[in-house]
Amino acid sequence: MRVIAIFMVMLPVWSGRSGEVLHNGIVLPEVWPPRVASFARELPIDPPWLMHPPAIIPVDLGRQLFVDDFLIAENSLERTFHQPEWHPGNPILRPETPAEHHRNRNLPFAAPFSDGVWFDPVEKIFKMWYLAGTAVLTGYATSIDGVKWERPDLNLSRFGSNILNIEPVQRDSSTVWMDLEEPDPQRRYKMMYYRAGLIMRVSPDGLRWSESLGAPGGSGDRSTFYRDPFRRVWVYSIRGSEGEVGRCRFYGESERFGEPLWGSFRELPRWACADALDRVKDVPYAEKLPDLYNLDAVGYESLMLGLFVIHARVAEGARPKINYVTLGYSRDGFHWHRPDRRPFLDVSEDPKAWNYGNVQPAGGGCLVVGDRLFFHCSGRNSGRNPDDGTGGSTGLAFLRRDGFASLGSGEKGGTVTTRPLKFQGRHLFVNADVTKGELRAELLSEDGRVLPPFTRENSRPFTGDSTLTELTWNGAPDLSAHLGKPVRLRFHLKNGKLYSFWIAQDTRGASLGYLGAGGPGYTSHRDLEGRVVK
Repeated sequence: MRVIAIFMVMLPVWSGRSGEVLHNGIVLPEVWPPRVASFARELPIDPPWLMHPPAIIPVDLGRQLFVDDFLIAENSLERTFHQPEWHPGNPILRPETPAEHHRNRNLPFAAPFSDGVWFDPVEKIFKMWYLAGTAVLTGYATSIDGVKWERPDLNLSRFGSNILNIEPVQRDSSTVWMDLEEPDPQRRYKMMYYRAGLIMRVSPDGLRWSESLGAPGGSGDRSTFYRDPFRRVWVYSIRGSEGEVGRCRFYGESERFGEPLWGSFRELPRWACADALDRVKDVPYAEKLPDLYNLDAVGYESLMLGLFVIHARVAEGARPKINYVTLGYSRDGFHWHRPDRRPFLDVSEDPKAWNYGNVQPAGGGCLVVGDRLFFHCSGRNSGRNPDDGTGGSTGLAFLRRDGFASLGSGEKGGTVTTRPLKFQGRHLFVNADVTKGELRAELLSEDGRVLPPFTRENSRPFTGDSTLTELTWNGAPDLSAHLGKPVRLRFHLKNGKLYSFWIAQDTRGASLGYLGAGGPGYTSHRDLEGRVVK
């Protein structure tokens, strides 16, 4: 099989800040974002932050996930990547209204094409923006639990009770972003959508939108944007194409949303494409190599979570496009690590299934609901006849909180030791499942000496299953004696799985990290509360 990767060839600076130091200790180079000479078909390489991690890693922001070896110096545990479970009642939103049955290409539609699914901590409800009717209107729905959705009577548009009045109405892909950090209440919501070019708008409530602010620059369709909260920039994921790699993504960023930034998208840095490890679905009508249909992302705890839509290039007319979603992780906001290429949100092989083709993620990525993550997405089938199913509709998948990857052991047990860390918190928390085993921790100096009383023997063993539990030691009330000092953590695990750890300021266990699109019990899209009651 021929393969694809990105060769990082440095060219003159496009934009960005020189020598920026990130929250995790990564120092960006003076040329930022990096310039890539071309997309080339070679094996993918590890991102620079993984090949050359900081000598000392600050861990004050967010839960620390084990999706890679960024934090790890030594490890005898086994890493496992986990898959979500589909909600048994999918689809949770399907075309029902006249507006949603407006059939361009003979396909009714009620599903996000990115768009957005968010939790509003002020109104304490879930909000969804979605494509209503094929390539035509923007609908709005609300939910108390993120599962059952209602179409409120907004009385804003001649097209339907829950349809937004956005002219011109015809659209392709869209993104809606709930920006709780925006100081101007009139710009609390941001929207960018494609209609023969990109259009940007802002809104105080996500319902009544400003006139067009123009376009950030030229692009192909299915271009989206998101917020990188760690660098506090807006990132534009611009669809383009180049040679034999086909669909690919070009990268733009700005500190303020709504300003022109570039002319042709080819002025932008080359960013991402499908590579050797991306799979063509094993079906007879798939053809050629896969390419990258879309890339959305969101801040989750201490890193950026990327949702890569892989296009298997189905022959025209055989079935809806086979697009499935895989995950990637970034610790600098530009370079991605994609260790598990299995479809995370996959298509079905049942022609009548709601997700027979073209699975696409929702803007905002995921929500934190109790001990689970909610992933809303769209799926399609033909929808041409009543017996064919739903057309374009909305589905939901669940994953354990932080449950992307775990480090595990059997009866024999094992350990994982971190690189040197520093922190200002006082309490060690973990997300772990050791119902039939136990988990202990010890604290080591930078050069690997155990630091009493934070020994394995003094560590109070945790047995159980919890997404938030504190590990403590006999003889020490907290970690305050080691604030700001380089230390290592070593976890001893037997018969269980460890998903994440973090150092909190107090016993509530607030990670201060980012929560994707938010969730019930939180006052923002960051974890400032720790233990919450849904």
